[in-house]
Amino acid sequence: MEENNQTVVREFMLLGFTSQWVVKMSLFLVFLIIYTTSLVANSLIVALTLLDPQLHTPMYFFLCNLSCLEVFYTSVTVPKMLSNFLSRRPSITVGGCIAQYYFFFSLGATECFLLATMAYDRYLAICNPLQYSGLMNHRLSLNLAIACWVCGFLSPLLPTLMISKLPFCGPDQIDHFFCDADPLFQLSCADTYIQQVAGYTLTSVVILCSFTFTIASYVHIVRALLKMSSGKEWKKPFSTCASHLTVVSIYYGTIIFMYVRPGVNQSFNLGKVVSVFYTVVTPLINPMIYSLRNRKMKKALRKALMTIAQH
Repeated sequence: MEENNQTVVREFMLLGFTSQWVVKMSLFLVFLIIYTTSLVANSLIVALTLLDPQLHTPMYFFLCNLSCLEVFYTSVTVPKMLSNFLSRRPSITVGGCIAQYYFFFSLGATECFLLATMAYDRYLAICNPLQYSGLMNHRLSLNLAIACWVCGFLSPLLPTLMISKLPFCGPDQIDHFFCDADPLFQLSCADTYIQQVAGYTLTSVVILCSFTFTIASYVHIVRALLKMSSGKEWKKPFSTCASHLTVVSIYYGTIIFMYVRPGVNQSFNLGKVVSVFYTVVTPLINPMIYSLRNRKMKKALRKALMTIAQH
């Protein structure tokens, strides 16, 4: 009888970072600047890659996919977070929360697959330079990119369907700035053991397999570079690989900390801080490290600016 009288929750309250108005406004401005900069930088890379024929190569094709992905990835959580900073009642419907969960983890899985594919592309280019153009042709790069997106969006489908069947009877407060897995599990008034096992297992497989493949590719690249006799031959690609590994380390380090630790109780405040790195910071630094420091990309940007100035 008591179970039948339980109130069904229709929407959640996203508590975010703080309830203090001054701090909320400060965070709003900071995240707004970061989000806008990220959108502009990633959109610029997509536009340059599409418009400049010299960038129509597999490497820049994958970079274009990554930038396009980052636009969607950061837009799943940040706009809602910004609007909640300004709202007196920062809420999200249960359906909207589950949809945010699905797209967040779909795009996150896609990024894992895409980073692994980009590492493989660099492995072929550096370790097999003579066969690279034949191995990584347009058709293969297109198929790999499609596979990343399809597998990424299929990966969290089962856990999302399982979560959508959970009853939520209260409380209705999510101590986070977006609908992450742990808060949803804790708010359900049913046993979530099976859903947690399914979600954490699938997430761990996606993260650890793609991470292992990515690191293995870079290990082979570093070994190949160290065998080069001339310092000039390996200095530039080694610097590029070091930059790429920095991004990979930040992204994978934070998501492994958050999602490959089932059953571990952790502070939600710590979780929110760590989440900022892979939801807000990484989409900003990816275009700067992967693309805007690239010589051909900077040349394409100067060319585009000169064309605009002439008109």
